[in-house]
Amino acid sequence: MNDRPLLVFDFDGVIVDGMAEYWWSAWHACRRLEAAPEGLTPDQVPDAFRQLRPLVHHGWEMVLLAAELPMLNLQVWLQSYGEAQASALQRRGWRPEQLQAALDDARDQAVRQNRSAWLALHRPFPGLVERLQQLEAEGVDWSVLTTKTQAFTAELLNGLGLHPWRLDGREAGAKPQVLLQLQQQRRLCGFVEDRRATLEAVRSTPGLEQLPCFLVTWGYLRPQDQSGLPSGIALLHPDRLRAPLAQWP
Repeated sequence: MNDRPLLVFDFDGVIVDGMAEYWWSAWHACRRLEAAPEGLTPDQVPDAFRQLRPLVHHGWEMVLLAAELPMLNLQVWLQSYGEAQASALQRRGWRPEQLQAALDDARDQAVRQNRSAWLALHRPFPGLVERLQQLEAEGVDWSVLTTKTQAFTAELLNGLGLHPWRLDGREAGAKPQVLLQLQQQRRLCGFVEDRRATLEAVRSTPGLEQLPCFLVTWGYLRPQDQSGLPSGIALLHPDRLRAPLAQWP
């Protein structure tokens, strides 16, 4: 086993702000499904989309949200997201795999036609690129574990000049399982995420109960996500991120 500690990062919502890209790609995926949201353009992220983004776990959900935005009741979706989502899928006769394929195709075409424009839709959060580049000097390796596809994430990381020790995309499987596999190879010193539910799932996974987990405050959070965190999950503020890893909570 490699003795150097490994710090694992989520990608979208932690390293980069991908809100503009997700909306752009979801809008174009809807157009492929002949369901482009009326009255909305791909270049302006609707406020309702921003508010619902923290509830999203898989990319295909963005496509469904984009299609539903012109007609959805925001409060209903915020309060009963799963039920509203299931109802919309049934009404439209759509399957998650179908929506994910449309999203992946829209991204793939965007990369082929104008790679630089697509990359520009992703903006790294302030200080993240520099901080990741500094970790090596602290004797720490870092990796990326994301629900984006590996190919798209690799494109973005290369565009930012970032080269993680390892990159695991959606194809690698559920995050807790990937972390268990990584734990067999490396000494994990933490997992950095912007989704509280994911961190709670990690901490409740046998074998990962002692893995330090960090919830970033700059990600796609709901107002209540930062309150009453369970043991083992600590808030990571930008000023704490900049501090040496030994000083993290």
